[in-house]
Amino acid sequence: MTVLTMVEAIRACLHDEMARDGRVVVLGQDVGANGGVFRATDGLQAAFGPERVVDMPLAEAVIVGSCVGLAIEGAVPVAEVQFLGFAWQAMHQLCGQVARLRYRSDGRFAAPITIRAPFGGGVRTPELHSEALESQFANVPGLHVVAPASAADAKGLLATAIRSPDPVLFLEPLRGYRLIRDEVPDGEHLVPFGVARLVRPGRDVTVVAWSAQVEVCRRAAQRAQDEHGIDAEVIDLRTIVPFDAATVAASVARTGRVVVVQEAPLTAGFASEVVATVVEECFYDLESPPVRVSGWDVPYPVGLLEDGYVPDDDRVLAGILRATEVTA
Repeated sequence: MTVLTMVEAIRACLHDEMARDGRVVVLGQDVGANGGVFRATDGLQAAFGPERVVDMPLAEAVIVGSCVGLAIEGAVPVAEVQFLGFAWQAMHQLCGQVARLRYRSDGRFAAPITIRAPFGGGVRTPELHSEALESQFANVPGLHVVAPASAADAKGLLATAIRSPDPVLFLEPLRGYRLIRDEVPDGEHLVPFGVARLVRPGRDVTVVAWSAQVEVCRRAAQRAQDEHGIDAEVIDLRTIVPFDAATVAASVARTGRVVVVQEAPLTAGFASEVVATVVEECFYDLESPPVRVSGWDVPYPVGLLEDGYVPDDDRVLAGILRATEVTA
């Protein structure tokens, strides 16, 4: 085990997978000579050459669309969209081509395509850099959506994504690149899709989150214990698609209460899907209405207003108190 930041774990995984499989190619804006805007691809072009680590133009549709042709020709493309908000410029390729390749070809072609994209708040970015759009892509059949919350999972889930015969949108938390640091297994490390991680056991309420909000929820759960004697269980989904409904349902059946936390706007976010599943599976176990903690139904704000938009441990704690019917 080696202690790595999340960006170091991602870089190590990319290097290992490129060394393991000569079909893996990395492409995107500034990924080669510059090593990526966050240095996630630093050193890859020097190690594997410009034909396998390719600098692309500022054109997201071209970056993602190129992956389709590469996959059909037998390559395993790993593309970087510099920020998830820019994926809107490639929606026709992601949703109309990448996600449908296997279906459209009646299984003739697989789509071993990984699209990496940082997202999320906490770093005072300009417009279209921090939007949490995961629910929009969860609504695209054929596309896996992955959102790690730890460095170890970033390495293990990314390796699984690259080896998958189906396309994966791999979401990386902006503020977690260097703030998230934990022990990462050396050598080969694979984390399966669709298996949630128990971050903190508890008996009074289930708190569900993914990506950077997992650590926020862990802090809020500790405060709930210290300040109110509430024992909160925290679950990291790890993957949005596939969604580990069984783990969430089993937890809620025990605790009888649930809080779901996301950075996306409230309306039609993936938290709504989690709540709908809980109601379907655990209706008679619920002791209070499910609670959602989220961003607001407004465009992502300028940096000076960001702290009022992104859920923090105060807002998550308030959600826990609401779910447990405790007055602060």
